[in-house]
Amino acid sequence: MPFFETLALLLTLTAAFAYVNHRWLGQPASVALMAMTLMASLALLGASKLGWFRLGPVALALGRVQLDHTLLHGMLGALLFAGALHIRFDDLREHRLAVATLAVAGTVLSTFIVGGLVYALLALVGFPLAFIDCLLFGAVISPTDPVAVLGILKQAHVPHGMRVQISGESLFNDGVAVVLFTSIVEFRTDSTHTLAGAFGLFAREALGGALFGLVTGYLVYRLLRSVDHYQTELLLTLALVLGGYAAAERLHVSAPLSAVVSGLVIGNHGRERGMSQVTREQLDTFWALVDDILNAVLFVLVGLEMMVVSLSRPTLTASLVALPAVLVARWASVAVPIVLMGRRRRFPPGTIRVLTWGGLRGGISVALALSLPLLPAKGVIVTMTYFTVIFSILVQGLTLGRVARRFGARSGEAV
Repeated sequence: MPFFETLALLLTLTAAFAYVNHRWLGQPASVALMAMTLMASLALLGASKLGWFRLGPVALALGRVQLDHTLLHGMLGALLFAGALHIRFDDLREHRLAVATLAVAGTVLSTFIVGGLVYALLALVGFPLAFIDCLLFGAVISPTDPVAVLGILKQAHVPHGMRVQISGESLFNDGVAVVLFTSIVEFRTDSTHTLAGAFGLFAREALGGALFGLVTGYLVYRLLRSVDHYQTELLLTLALVLGGYAAAERLHVSAPLSAVVSGLVIGNHGRERGMSQVTREQLDTFWALVDDILNAVLFVLVGLEMMVVSLSRPTLTASLVALPAVLVARWASVAVPIVLMGRRRRFPPGTIRVLTWGGLRGGISVALALSLPLLPAKGVIVTMTYFTVIFSILVQGLTLGRVARRFGARSGEAV
């Protein structure tokens, strides 16, 4: 099947599922689209077992789409930029300590806790993995998905400060996790790569990406101030996202962090000082539409990957072991920073509970796992990642509103 036909089929499937959800189900889009796609995937898997359907063409089409490459080197920049557009500098400044600590220290802490727990638990069930491979899984599964959670939190009347912390953490920890993942992969595959080199790579990519996003965002902001023509201004923001992301990758700095920082610059200085009211409305509409379409397609793609995931007793056992390890690590990586920072400032009631259960994993984790080089442990890492993402979206996503209403919207309760 040619690429255009594959894309057309994917968009048609996404539109059909989105219509069914909006018309009859009324569930959050991420939850509903993934659930329906999973059911379709399981039905096709069952049909293939009975000899009624051949999975070969589907696997070939999914291989042509290349979820890992499409997301990490295309869609991710647009998704992060669109998410950062509506984060206010004032809110981010007020919660800067919490956001920075959760996004950086929390992600690193989660990676090592997940790696340590999975390493110990898999050894107990007789399916040991090398510690470095368990760390890779930790880096893959640590970034959270802001898209799947923010709408639910808003409906549940979660305090504004908590929403800022979750959105800020999710936007920045995607970039931090990608850099951390890259550093661990380099350390795993290159025998000459030292621990100091891994830390140096992490610092260079993270700081370089943030600086590059600041510079490119400011340059485009100056261009936006010099014209008043919304079509041209939308093209400038599109060029910033796509061209800036590609340039950041060429310069070997963090392209995701660059997209977040440039989105913050345009969303604050650009929208407030460099655009007319008409341009602001067109910009918001355009990027909201891009965000909605890309996320819908992404969750359908993640659901379809079920048909190419390696299923066996050892990988399923490892996946069951990984689920509680990821939840415990999420709780610890949230609780430790919040408790330490709680000595200096007050957090909204139920912050630890809601942030723990609201740490939904999504397409970026699946894409990172699929992008791994051909390591002996790649199959089990991909399967553990996939089942953790499914549990996260379907179970945590469906119950997050209830948890937020119970713990996040109550007053008079200690964190």
